Amino acid sequence: MTSAGSSAESLSGPVGVCVDRPLLSLDRAFTYDLPAELSAGVGSLVQVPFHGRATRGWVLGPTEDLPKRMLDVKKVVSPVRFFDERQLALFRWVSERYVAPLAAVIARAVPPRVASEEVDRDQQGVVARSPGDDARLGSVLAVYRGGERVLEALARGEGAFVARPAPDDEQVLAVDAVATCLAGDRRAVVVVPEAVPIPATASALLDAFGERAALFLGGGKRSRYRLWLEIAAGRYDVVIGTRPAVFAPVDELGLIYLARESHPAHREDRAPYYHARDVALARTRLEGAVCVLAAACPSAEASALRLPAVEPAARRWPPVEVVRPGPAGRAPRLVRALETTRRGFVFSPLPGYGVAQVCRSCGEPAACASCGGLLRAAAGAVTCVVCGASGRCRSCGGTSFGVRRGGAEHVEEWAGRSAPVPVRRLHEDEPARLPGQDEILIGGPDDVRDLGPGDLDLVAILDVDADRRPGLASRERSLATWMEAVGWARPRGRAIVQASTPGDPIVQALVRGNPDRFHTDEMRRRHEAGLPVGAAVFRVTGTADLEAELRPFDPSTLLVSASEGRTVCLLALDPERVSALGTRLRELAGDGVVDRVEAEPHL
Repeated sequence: MTSAGSSAESLSGPVGVCVDRPLLSLDRAFTYDLPAELSAGVGSLVQVPFHGRATRGWVLGPTEDLPKRMLDVKKVVSPVRFFDERQLALFRWVSERYVAPLAAVIARAVPPRVASEEVDRDQQGVVARSPGDDARLGSVLAVYRGGERVLEALARGEGAFVARPAPDDEQVLAVDAVATCLAGDRRAVVVVPEAVPIPATASALLDAFGERAALFLGGGKRSRYRLWLEIAAGRYDVVIGTRPAVFAPVDELGLIYLARESHPAHREDRAPYYHARDVALARTRLEGAVCVLAAACPSAEASALRLPAVEPAARRWPPVEVVRPGPAGRAPRLVRALETTRRGFVFSPLPGYGVAQVCRSCGEPAACASCGGLLRAAAGAVTCVVCGASGRCRSCGGTSFGVRRGGAEHVEEWAGRSAPVPVRRLHEDEPARLPGQDEILIGGPDDVRDLGPGDLDLVAILDVDADRRPGLASRERSLATWMEAVGWARPRGRAIVQASTPGDPIVQALVRGNPDRFHTDEMRRRHEAGLPVGAAVFRVTGTADLEAELRPFDPSTLLVSASEGRTVCLLALDPERVSALGTRLRELAGDGVVDRVEAEPHL
């Protein structure tokens, strides 16, 4: 890898430079004359004159696009080469796929520079491999259906797979895949969706590979840049990190393993709005490596790729019983199960104690006096879930309400009366964790994380019918969360799911431990909504001329609205048309027609 080394080829003469101005209207290479004495090359951060001002930019390579008047590169800002030709190819792919300025892509792929950390960077050593490090290789994959194909792909250096690890194999499978990759003298990147608490998968990899592994999670500006330099210098064989790790400057890449692939945190919420799944697939294609998308419940997008599946050869799913909610939202069978549970987890997606239904003063339906929003009882007070105002009746200003009980606080109350051990509700400021010995925890969506094997007596999923999060993929996100929680009942426990519609595909996916039928139903539903799985979706903001400019691209869906005097277009189209669309949007941005392009927006 030449990224942080000084031995990369130096260039001179006309070069293309990506100026550090992340605007779509300026998204092209500008030609400058690079003096040989600067010893700069592809990936060098330089200073150039741009519109009369000194501006930073990155050298992209030699160019034959010669303007009539060519200015000189003024100086090299850093001795570091921030990318090489292979990484640049990936950056260009991201820029084209998500219609984003190349400068924005580079800014997301490279951490903010700290100049003082660049001193003596070439003195960083490479950790020697220990002979016993790869003793586990292939031991788990070999007994998985489709696992032999992964082992063969890792040996030859290319391939992509969707893995559904058994609940108690989630960390072991990642370690096994990485060990097999290292045994072939190649390096691995493992991408996890969250940094806090440190995912069990990350901890397992650190335990397995010790000093050969880098934990690229969180940290301050200085420490992240220092670690990035060490990675680029070849200091580590395994890089474990959140979304930006998919760009980690790892040479001799053999594997990108995306853990909990369906987690929403794998999508970047700022330009260039990339998804780590798609970038991982693109990078492994470009570099001849293997990509493994792993999740108990893969996303519909991953399922639609029709990649080879890797899954346990025999059923490794806990018994799941579906019961209808009983009086006060609790099924008698669940109450009896709690009476014998010593260690369990109760998933309750609704916060608080209940929802205000009626004003006791005037008898009118309860609604917020400030905004008309829903009023919820929590922590002994009633507040509006929309604006946060104290609960007052919209009709009479009263503050006393009849409350329909239901929520984590209420569950804690009634479960505590049934269970033989303490029942605790996880609070917002508490880190997610598994129950301790002789403890039952009540938690919501934010508490279901990569915490390792659960080995719980009981996992209960409540309010399946009420867990309706906003968004087009809300059902999928709910199912992925429930499946991860139910997996904690392995290997000896059981799960109880409260649902009014036991035949719903989402409930049956929980029972079977297999989301295939659910994905079929989900793909049909999204197609009917005009936003089919696999389509490229963009939200574009601009002038009133925007709609007419977009129609020639034959979008399957084009929804037009107005916001603050601007036209907003939501369109879905065949991915093959994105390149041409991006070219036109860049032109329109230069003409002032397009203000903003957001790829794969949350819907």
